[in-house]
Amino acid sequence: MATIKKRTATDGTTRYTVEVRLKGYPAQTATFKRLTDARKWTQDTESAIRDGRHFKTVESKKHTFGDLVDRYIKDVLPTKPKQAVRQKMQLEWWKEKMGVYLLADITPALIVQYRDELSSGMTYRGTQRSPATVVRYMAALSHAFTIAMKEWQWVEDTPTRKVTNPKESKGRVRFLDDDDRAKLLTACKESSNAWLYPCVILALSTGMRQAELMGLKWPDVNLKDSFLILHETKNGDRRRVPLSGLALALLQEHAKIRRLDTQLLFPGTIHPDKPMILRGAFATALDAAGITDFRWHDLRHCTASYLAMNGASLAEIAEILGHKTLAMVKRYAHLSDGHVSDVVASMNAKIFQ
Repeated sequence: MATIKKRTATDGTTRYTVEVRLKGYPAQTATFKRLTDARKWTQDTESAIRDGRHFKTVESKKHTFGDLVDRYIKDVLPTKPKQAVRQKMQLEWWKEKMGVYLLADITPALIVQYRDELSSGMTYRGTQRSPATVVRYMAALSHAFTIAMKEWQWVEDTPTRKVTNPKESKGRVRFLDDDDRAKLLTACKESSNAWLYPCVILALSTGMRQAELMGLKWPDVNLKDSFLILHETKNGDRRRVPLSGLALALLQEHAKIRRLDTQLLFPGTIHPDKPMILRGAFATALDAAGITDFRWHDLRHCTASYLAMNGASLAEIAEILGHKTLAMVKRYAHLSDGHVSDVVASMNAKIFQ
């Protein structure tokens, strides 16, 4: 229920003080010069409290966006160790732009303004940010607002919900043909870094990401049954990776000379508890092989492409690479057209004899 009390101020003007009391909620008060304003506030406040909106609105006027980012970095990011460094950088970019604003004043239009600024900005390498990068920044912002809405009750809704993400490209498909692959492997074998060749072979054979490969530990490798287990993957799931052929043989040889001061398969020379860094050796091998526009991650594209060209289904490729959905592997669909044609021809031959 609500009560409105009329009183005369020291300057002789009339004031109306409203107190709204609803069972289970703290009392809310406000003072107005006009009775009509007092009655309207009473109706709006009672309705907002019953709908669960009022206290979120109050909180959104007490906290700035900077407060939200600081609390998210302190309380939430420690639970996401794999994304913590990247998302902290992304959220601090947003904080630099909007940190002084109250949460109540963060609108979709304001986010669009800075989304467009982000899109037109440059990376530290001097190249324009890609749509995919902007999407990642937006995702970090969106999750921070979602936590503020659902768990902290700081906002009534997430303003990012009404902001459109830029359209991402179809995805890069860069793989080596037989000649370039042979040249690269020769250059890797001749590298001064003895571990470059087995690491590239493992990457091509299994499709493991660089972080997954370089983070491998001996307790997770089963050479007897020819598989290894990845405990830390990008999508958060454990993954069983089969080993065969040359990759298995190289790991068996590598196991004979494993270091005893670390569990890592490929430890650094100075810090055995940290993985070996192959960036320089790989770049040198690419130059020696005459291969341009190729990154380590493209070895993973090579694996997927070779699988597709050898008849693997998209579901099989997704399972091998550790993707939860087929969306990420559809970029390789055109490489398996010949296999699909064979399947269709076989079906037709059987049903239309």
